[in-house]
Amino acid sequence: NLKRTDAKCIAVLVKGITNPFFSNMIQIIEEETQRSKYALVLRHVEPHEDEVDVALELEKEKRLRGIVFLGGRFAHSEEKLDKLNVPFIFSTIGVNRSDRIGKAEFSNIAVDDKLESKKMTEYLLELGHRQIAIIAEKPEEPIGLLRVEGYKEAYADRGLEVPQGMIRYVQDDIEYYSMENGYITARKLLESEAGAKVTAIYATSDSLAIGACRAVLEAGKRIPEDISVAGYDGIQMGEYYNPKITTMKQPVEEMARKTIGLLLDVIKGRQEHQQIIFPAELTVRESTGKAKG
Repeated sequence: NLKRTDAKCIAVLVKGITNPFFSNMIQIIEEETQRSKYALVLRHVEPHEDEVDVALELEKEKRLRGIVFLGGRFAHSEEKLDKLNVPFIFSTIGVNRSDRIGKAEFSNIAVDDKLESKKMTEYLLELGHRQIAIIAEKPEEPIGLLRVEGYKEAYADRGLEVPQGMIRYVQDDIEYYSMENGYITARKLLESEAGAKVTAIYATSDSLAIGACRAVLEAGKRIPEDISVAGYDGIQMGEYYNPKITTMKQPVEEMARKTIGLLLDVIKGRQEHQQIIFPAELTVRESTGKAKG
Protein backbone atom coordinates (compact mmCIF):
# COMPACT_ATOMS: atom_id res chain seq x y z
CA ASN A 1 0.00 0.00 0.00
CA LEU A 2 2.78 2.43 0.88
CA LYS A 3 4.53 1.59 -2.38
CA ARG A 4 1.45 2.65 -4.32
CA THR A 5 0.72 5.78 -2.29
CA ASP A 6 4.08 7.13 -1.19
CA ALA A 7 3.73 10.08 -3.56
CA LYS A 8 1.02 11.32 -1.17
CA CYS A 9 2.49 10.43 2.19
CA ILE A 10 2.47 12.36 5.48
CA ALA A 11 4.92 11.43 8.25
CA VAL A 12 4.05 11.93 11.92
CA LEU A 13 7.04 11.76 14.27
CA VAL A 14 6.10 11.32 17.91
CA LYS A 15 8.46 11.83 20.83
CA GLY A 16 6.78 10.30 23.85
CA ILE A 17 4.35 7.97 22.08
CA THR A 18 3.38 6.29 25.37
CA ASN A 19 2.00 9.61 26.65
CA PRO A 20 -1.82 9.25 26.44
CA PHE A 21 -2.01 12.94 25.51
CA PHE A 22 -0.84 12.06 22.00
CA SER A 23 -3.31 9.21 21.44
CA ASN A 24 -6.28 11.39 20.51
CA MET A 25 -4.11 13.68 18.41
CA ILE A 26 -2.72 10.78 16.39
CA GLN A 27 -6.18 9.33 15.85
CA ILE A 28 -7.56 12.63 14.54
CA ILE A 29 -4.52 13.27 12.33
CA GLU A 30 -4.85 9.76 10.90
CA GLU A 31 -8.55 10.23 10.15
CA GLU A 32 -8.04 13.58 8.45
CA THR A 33 -5.04 12.31 6.49
CA GLN A 34 -6.99 9.34 5.15
CA ARG A 35 -9.97 11.54 4.34
CA SER A 36 -7.68 13.66 2.16
CA LYS A 37 -6.39 10.51 0.38
CA TYR A 38 -2.92 10.65 1.92
CA ALA A 39 -1.06 7.73 3.47
CA LEU A 40 0.28 8.10 7.00
CA VAL A 41 3.68 7.00 8.29
CA LEU A 42 3.80 7.01 12.10
CA ARG A 43 7.30 6.96 13.61
CA HIS A 44 8.14 6.77 17.30
CA VAL A 45 11.21 8.86 18.16
CA GLU A 46 13.21 7.50 21.08
CA PRO A 47 14.22 9.94 23.87
CA HIS A 48 17.88 9.83 22.75
CA GLU A 49 17.05 10.41 19.05
CA ASP A 50 16.92 13.76 17.26
CA GLU A 51 13.53 14.00 15.54
CA VAL A 52 14.86 16.10 12.65
CA ASP A 53 17.55 13.49 11.93
CA VAL A 54 14.80 10.86 11.90
CA ALA A 55 12.74 13.04 9.53
CA LEU A 56 15.67 13.43 7.15
CA GLU A 57 16.07 9.66 7.02
CA LEU A 58 12.36 9.21 6.34
CA GLU A 59 12.58 11.72 3.51
CA LYS A 60 15.15 9.49 1.85
CA GLU A 61 13.05 6.34 2.32
CA LYS A 62 9.59 7.71 1.42
CA ARG A 63 8.38 10.31 -1.02
CA LEU A 64 6.99 12.49 1.75
CA ARG A 65 4.71 15.44 1.08
CA GLY A 66 4.73 16.80 4.64
CA ILE A 67 5.86 16.16 8.21
CA VAL A 68 4.22 16.65 11.63
CA PHE A 69 6.44 16.72 14.72
CA LEU A 70 4.55 15.86 17.92
CA GLY A 71 6.55 16.49 21.07
CA GLY A 72 10.32 16.90 21.00
CA ARG A 73 12.68 19.86 21.00
CA PHE A 74 12.46 23.34 19.53
CA ALA A 75 16.25 23.87 19.56
CA HIS A 76 17.29 22.64 16.12
CA SER A 77 20.01 24.18 14.01
CA GLU A 78 19.25 26.36 11.01
CA GLU A 79 21.46 24.14 8.89
CA LYS A 80 19.56 20.99 9.80
CA LEU A 81 16.08 22.46 9.32
CA ASP A 82 17.11 23.83 5.93
CA LYS A 83 17.71 20.26 4.76
CA LEU A 84 14.04 19.34 5.08
CA ASN A 85 12.54 19.65 1.60
CA VAL A 86 8.84 19.34 2.45
CA PRO A 87 6.47 21.48 4.58
CA PHE A 88 6.57 20.65 8.28
CA ILE A 89 4.72 21.62 11.43
CA PHE A 90 5.88 21.53 15.03
CA SER A 91 2.86 20.73 17.19
CA THR A 92 2.71 20.74 21.02
CA ILE A 93 6.40 21.65 21.32
CA GLY A 94 6.15 25.12 22.86
CA VAL A 95 6.16 28.68 21.57
CA ASN A 96 9.87 29.55 21.73
CA ARG A 97 10.14 29.49 17.95
CA SER A 98 10.47 32.07 15.23
CA ASP A 99 8.42 31.50 12.09
CA ARG A 100 11.58 31.31 10.05
CA ILE A 101 15.02 29.95 10.82
CA GLY A 102 17.30 30.59 7.90
CA LYS A 103 15.51 29.35 4.80
CA ALA A 104 13.43 26.86 6.75
CA GLU A 105 9.86 28.09 7.00
CA PHE A 106 7.45 26.10 9.12
CA SER A 107 4.33 26.29 11.25
CA ASN A 108 4.12 25.94 15.00
CA ILE A 109 0.98 25.03 16.94
CA ALA A 110 0.97 24.91 20.73
CA VAL A 111 -0.36 26.34 23.93
CA ASP A 112 1.78 28.87 25.76
CA ASP A 113 3.33 26.37 28.16
CA LYS A 114 5.09 28.98 30.25
CA LEU A 115 1.95 31.08 30.71
CA GLU A 116 -0.37 28.14 31.40
CA SER A 117 2.09 26.61 33.85
CA LYS A 118 2.27 29.93 35.63
CA LYS A 119 -1.54 29.95 35.91
CA MET A 120 -1.54 26.50 37.49
CA THR A 121 1.10 27.55 40.02
CA GLU A 122 -0.83 30.75 40.76
CA TYR A 123 -3.94 28.69 41.44
CA LEU A 124 -2.06 26.56 43.98
CA LEU A 125 -0.52 29.65 45.58
CA GLU A 126 -4.00 31.18 45.89
CA LEU A 127 -5.09 28.07 47.79
CA GLY A 128 -2.43 28.98 50.36
CA HIS A 129 0.25 26.54 49.27
CA ARG A 130 3.82 27.79 49.52
CA GLN A 131 5.73 24.49 49.50
CA ILE A 132 4.76 23.46 45.96
CA ALA A 133 6.93 20.83 44.31
CA ILE A 134 7.06 20.62 40.53
CA ILE A 135 7.82 17.42 38.61
CA ALA A 136 9.04 18.10 35.08
CA GLU A 137 11.17 16.96 32.18
CA LYS A 138 14.85 17.76 32.47
CA PRO A 139 15.54 21.43 31.55
CA GLU A 140 17.19 20.49 28.25
CA GLU A 141 13.73 19.53 26.97
CA PRO A 142 11.50 22.41 25.80
CA ILE A 143 8.24 21.58 27.53
CA GLY A 144 9.97 20.96 30.85
CA LEU A 145 11.94 24.18 30.51
CA LEU A 146 8.90 26.33 29.72
CA ARG A 147 6.66 24.85 32.39
CA VAL A 148 9.33 25.23 35.08
CA GLU A 149 9.89 28.84 33.99
CA GLY A 150 6.17 29.53 34.42
CA TYR A 151 6.25 27.93 37.87
CA LYS A 152 9.20 30.10 38.91
CA GLU A 153 7.56 33.25 37.53
CA ALA A 154 4.42 32.68 39.59
CA TYR A 155 6.54 32.65 42.74
CA ALA A 156 8.59 35.66 41.65
CA ASP A 157 5.51 37.76 40.87
CA ARG A 158 4.43 37.36 44.50
CA GLY A 159 7.86 38.21 45.84
CA LEU A 160 8.38 34.63 46.95
CA GLU A 161 11.39 32.38 46.53
CA VAL A 162 11.00 28.88 45.17
CA PRO A 163 11.54 26.62 48.20
CA GLN A 164 14.74 24.62 48.17
CA GLY A 165 14.50 21.11 46.77
CA MET A 166 11.06 21.59 45.21
CA ILE A 167 12.06 21.42 41.53
CA ARG A 168 12.28 17.75 40.60
CA TYR A 169 13.25 16.36 37.22
CA VAL A 170 12.06 12.96 36.05
CA GLN A 171 14.29 9.96 35.36
CA ASP A 172 15.92 10.20 31.93
CA ASP A 173 16.31 6.45 31.49
CA ILE A 174 12.57 5.74 31.18
CA GLU A 175 9.73 7.44 29.29
CA TYR A 176 9.55 11.04 30.54
CA TYR A 177 5.77 11.40 30.68
CA SER A 178 4.86 8.06 32.23
CA MET A 179 3.02 7.16 35.42
CA GLU A 180 6.07 5.16 36.45
CA ASN A 181 8.28 8.23 36.21
CA GLY A 182 5.79 10.31 38.18
CA TYR A 183 5.70 7.66 40.89
CA ILE A 184 9.48 7.27 41.14
CA THR A 185 10.15 11.02 41.11
CA ALA A 186 7.45 11.80 43.70
CA ARG A 187 8.60 8.96 45.95
CA LYS A 188 12.16 10.31 45.95
CA LEU A 189 10.79 13.77 46.70
CA LEU A 190 8.70 12.56 49.64
CA GLU A 191 11.65 10.60 51.03
CA SER A 192 13.87 13.71 50.94
CA GLU A 193 14.26 16.47 53.50
CA ALA A 194 12.17 18.81 51.33
CA GLY A 195 9.44 16.18 51.07
CA ALA A 196 8.44 16.65 54.71
CA LYS A 197 7.38 20.22 53.91
CA VAL A 198 5.50 19.62 50.65
CA THR A 199 1.83 20.61 50.65
CA ALA A 200 1.25 20.42 46.87
CA ILE A 201 2.76 18.61 43.91
CA TYR A 202 2.37 20.05 40.44
CA ALA A 203 3.26 17.43 37.84
CA THR A 204 3.73 18.74 34.31
CA SER A 205 1.59 16.00 32.79
CA ASP A 206 -1.46 14.12 34.01
CA SER A 207 0.37 10.80 33.63
CA LEU A 208 3.10 12.05 35.96
CA ALA A 209 0.42 13.35 38.35
CA ILE A 210 -1.32 9.96 38.52
CA GLY A 211 2.01 8.29 39.30
CA ALA A 212 2.70 10.95 41.92
CA CYS A 213 -0.67 10.24 43.55
CA ARG A 214 0.35 6.64 44.15
CA ALA A 215 3.58 7.78 45.84
CA VAL A 216 1.63 10.22 48.04
CA LEU A 217 -0.86 7.55 49.12
CA GLU A 218 1.91 5.01 49.77
CA ALA A 219 3.57 7.58 52.03
CA GLY A 220 0.41 7.53 54.17
CA LYS A 221 -0.79 10.95 53.02
CA ARG A 222 -4.30 11.93 51.91
CA ILE A 223 -5.13 13.75 48.67
CA PRO A 224 -5.90 16.64 48.86
CA GLU A 225 -6.20 16.95 52.65
CA ASP A 226 -2.44 16.49 53.25
CA ILE A 227 -0.97 17.03 49.78
CA SER A 228 -2.72 18.47 46.73
CA VAL A 229 -1.74 17.04 43.35
CA ALA A 230 -2.22 18.85 40.02
CA GLY A 231 -1.42 17.83 36.47
CA TYR A 232 -1.29 19.24 32.97
CA ASP A 233 -2.79 18.19 29.60
CA GLY A 234 -6.33 17.13 30.42
CA ILE A 235 -6.18 13.47 29.39
CA GLN A 236 -9.34 11.41 29.89
CA MET A 237 -7.66 9.11 32.41
CA GLY A 238 -7.27 12.01 34.83
CA GLU A 239 -11.02 12.58 34.89
CA TYR A 240 -11.70 8.96 35.90
CA TYR A 241 -8.85 8.52 38.38
CA ASN A 242 -9.75 8.65 42.07
CA PRO A 243 -9.42 11.43 43.06
CA LYS A 244 -10.14 13.20 39.77
CA ILE A 245 -7.04 15.16 38.76
CA THR A 246 -7.02 18.96 38.66
CA THR A 247 -5.32 19.86 35.40
CA MET A 248 -4.49 22.48 32.81
CA LYS A 249 -6.50 21.13 29.90
CA GLN A 250 -5.13 21.52 26.38
CA PRO A 251 -7.64 21.63 23.48
CA VAL A 252 -6.35 18.40 21.97
CA GLU A 253 -8.96 17.91 19.28
CA GLU A 254 -8.78 21.47 18.00
CA MET A 255 -4.99 21.44 17.97
CA ALA A 256 -4.87 18.13 16.09
CA ARG A 257 -7.38 19.24 13.44
CA LYS A 258 -5.59 22.54 12.98
CA THR A 259 -2.21 20.79 12.72
CA ILE A 260 -3.14 18.43 9.92
CA GLY A 261 -5.53 20.87 8.22
CA LEU A 262 -2.89 23.58 8.04
CA LEU A 263 -0.22 21.18 6.81
CA LEU A 264 -2.44 19.92 3.99
CA ASP A 265 -3.33 23.50 3.03
CA VAL A 266 0.35 24.48 2.94
CA ILE A 267 1.14 21.42 0.80
CA LYS A 268 -1.61 22.43 -1.64
CA GLY A 269 -0.54 26.08 -1.65
CA ARG A 270 -3.79 27.32 -0.10
CA GLN A 271 -2.17 28.83 3.01
CA GLU A 272 1.14 30.16 4.26
CA HIS A 273 2.82 28.81 7.37
CA GLN A 274 1.36 30.13 10.65
CA GLN A 275 2.28 30.38 14.32
CA ILE A 276 -0.84 29.52 16.34
CA ILE A 277 -1.20 29.59 20.11
CA PHE A 278 -4.23 27.89 21.67
CA PRO A 279 -5.50 28.71 25.17
CA ALA A 280 -5.53 26.01 27.85
CA GLU A 281 -8.21 25.74 30.53
CA LEU A 282 -7.68 25.35 34.26
CA THR A 283 -9.94 22.44 35.19
CA VAL A 284 -10.38 22.14 38.96
CA ARG A 285 -11.28 18.69 40.23
CA GLU A 286 -10.90 16.65 43.43
CA SER A 287 -7.12 16.34 43.79
CA THR A 288 -6.47 19.89 44.98
CA GLY A 289 -7.64 21.83 48.01
CA LYS A 290 -6.65 24.60 50.39
CA ALA A 291 -3.39 24.35 52.27
CA LYS A 292 -3.57 23.47 55.94
CA GLY A 293 -3.22 26.20 58.50
